[in-house]
Amino acid sequence: YWPPQYVIMDGDTLEPRTIVSTRGMTADTSEYHPEPRVAAIVASHEHPEFIVNVKETGKVLLVNYEDIDNLSVTTIPTARYLHDGGWDSTHRYFLTAANQSNKVVVIDSKLRKMSAMIDVDKIPHPGRGANFIHAKYGPVWSTSALGNNKITLIGTDPAGHPDSAWKVVEVLKGQGGGSLFIKTHPNSKHLYVDTPLNPSEKISQSVAVFDITDLDKGYKVLPIAEWAGDLGEGPKRVVQPEYNKAGDEIWFSVWSGKEQKSALVIVDD
Repeated sequence: YWPPQYVIMDGDTLEPRTIVSTRGMTADTSEYHPEPRVAAIVASHEHPEFIVNVKETGKVLLVNYEDIDNLSVTTIPTARYLHDGGWDSTHRYFLTAANQSNKVVVIDSKLRKMSAMIDVDKIPHPGRGANFIHAKYGPVWSTSALGNNKITLIGTDPAGHPDSAWKVVEVLKGQGGGSLFIKTHPNSKHLYVDTPLNPSEKISQSVAVFDITDLDKGYKVLPIAEWAGDLGEGPKRVVQPEYNKAGDEIWFSVWSGKEQKSALVIVDD
């Protein structure tokens, strides 16, 4: 986050090739911000570009690295407090949360412009988000939230399902707020939602898992911290589910303080 800049480096040596400041005007009120932080950076699959979120100014930068000595940057004004995000299933559209603005911004990396800005509450925090095929609405991308128990599903198929594209098509109810990451896998029928920042230990030490083929039946709770065994004292917050490559196992971190025991728990999906 500091200093307010991004660095383009040589891929082999990590030697800095150029350093660019992010100081500038906000997207909404054109106020000068002296230290806007860089959040998510992803590589475009369509052009030789990095897509860079500048948090406090609410601007998405398309940084073309084809000619670093004559750097070309396209600036897309969106909403303040851009944070994390991820691709839709086609790797064309980048969906990213402007969390304190309660928005999800959709960037078309092929046409190099914003496709939509979607209202999502409260304080969406998707990590990379989770893509799956919804029985009614087709391909969707999903995010959980810090501020409430909502898991928001957004349609992502403008060609095949134009009526639901870039709209909130369904909102699931999870265990509670305080979620940081949501995860599924193409080979899995499950959707996992963590809640490590929830004030309730029962919720922060477990995860909710939905059956994608039957979302109406709600979630099942997995007591991940309990499965870690006797870790002694500590918050034992369960965070950031990650699948193995095959999609038949999912790994969870159980976080406690640096002087306390933490763990990894591997679950058979």
